[in-house]
Amino acid sequence: WDETHFGKMGSYYINRTFFFDVHPPLGKMLIGLAGYLSGYDGTFPFQKPGDRYEQHNYVGMRGVRLCRLLSSWLAVLCFSVQLLELSKSLPAALLTAFILIFDTGCITLSQYILLDPILMFFLMGAVLSMVKCNSCADRPFSASWWFWLSLTGVSLAGAMGVKFVGLFVVLLVGLNTIYDLWDLLGNLSLSLVMFGKHLLARVLCLIFLPLALYTAMFAVHFAVLNRSGPGDGFFSSAFQSQLIGNNLHNVSVPE
Repeated sequence: WDETHFGKMGSYYINRTFFFDVHPPLGKMLIGLAGYLSGYDGTFPFQKPGDRYEQHNYVGMRGVRLCRLLSSWLAVLCFSVQLLELSKSLPAALLTAFILIFDTGCITLSQYILLDPILMFFLMGAVLSMVKCNSCADRPFSASWWFWLSLTGVSLAGAMGVKFVGLFVVLLVGLNTIYDLWDLLGNLSLSLVMFGKHLLARVLCLIFLPLALYTAMFAVHFAVLNRSGPGDGFFSSAFQSQLIGNNLHNVSVPE
């Protein structure tokens, strides 16, 4: 059923038809983009589970270009986290990658048009970026430190932009940041000015950057979906007047 739902959302993006859904737009936009780049024309109705795709080019959305591609990176990301940062043990890293590669759940999820592989990719990207940034603690404000801190913020925006359960990785990174700042505050050799710079860097990269990217996702969402669709009724008359094909299109609506 979920593949039917999210496949239809991807078709809406390709057809630029406005809809309303409980999840943020990033994952569905990526699904639509994968379908568009792979030649899918957005005409399959996705009416009920089990319908045959027939001549429709669904492969790009389903696996090869997006879900399966991102899911295949999970093992690499987990291997890197274990080997390079956490356990620093090759057997532990290999075991972690082995478990993910042969996990039935991950294999199944990566075969269909779902948000979960995209979400897990951003979750693991945030964790990897966080631990890599921690490893650069002895050289703050270096190029690598800024890179991993900024990439953490980008990954947080990606996780939140796919599903709201991305809040859990936001909580993880937030607790790690609080611990890090508390440790810096207790360092008597560090001046208050330098501590202020550390605080400002984290506010910029872990709060403002994710919020800006998250807002930009919705800006793209509303710019692309400019045609009337099944989600019109959830919004105001003024908003509906901006949608091509709506009964109120270009009608002057009093404030």
